[in-house]
Amino acid sequence: MSAFFVYIFRCVNRVSLCDAGTRNKKTYRSYFINNDINGGFSSYYIVGVKKMPRVKYRDADVDLMARMMRAEAEGEGKQGMLYVGNVIVNRAVADCLDFKDVRTIEDVLFQIQGGNYSFEAVQKGDLFYQRARSTEKRLAKQNIDNWRQHPAKYSLWYFNPYAACPPTWYNQPFTGQFKNHCFYEPAAGTCASVYNG
Repeated sequence: MSAFFVYIFRCVNRVSLCDAGTRNKKTYRSYFINNDINGGFSSYYIVGVKKMPRVKYRDADVDLMARMMRAEAEGEGKQGMLYVGNVIVNRAVADCLDFKDVRTIEDVLFQIQGGNYSFEAVQKGDLFYQRARSTEKRLAKQNIDNWRQHPAKYSLWYFNPYAACPPTWYNQPFTGQFKNHCFYEPAAGTCASVYNG
């Protein structure tokens, strides 16, 4: 199920600009809501509909995510970076397995598991510590705003095996490969929250 923001404004008299169904040089549909007891009317106009992002974020989160996407998958092009972005957002949304205590993009990117950062680029990557470029920022925002696609659509893990992708990784099923990265989603029944949004 997806959520949406609906921006509306209300008009209470027939002579207002709202009654014409225009605002800021745009035309919108009006919806008659009710007649009040004094014979007046109320009409609401939808100004715009915007799909809610899958995870709360700040501009700094978009920047961090863009840097990680580039550091992890620049050689795999925009599509490869989008798949890495899927995994980042999925981890922030997932309330299961290794990701019960991560709720933000920053939490995901700086999560420590087994004494190491979950993303190698945090401790080893020069690209991660370079300024985010506008292209990667747009891609990161696209992921946050709900872009998801196979093989990373529900994936929580990916890695480059430098060989053929194994059918499972830590008992999690293989969902597909894009260039050098193999993607894995949670085993059935272990993480319903990753399928939300």
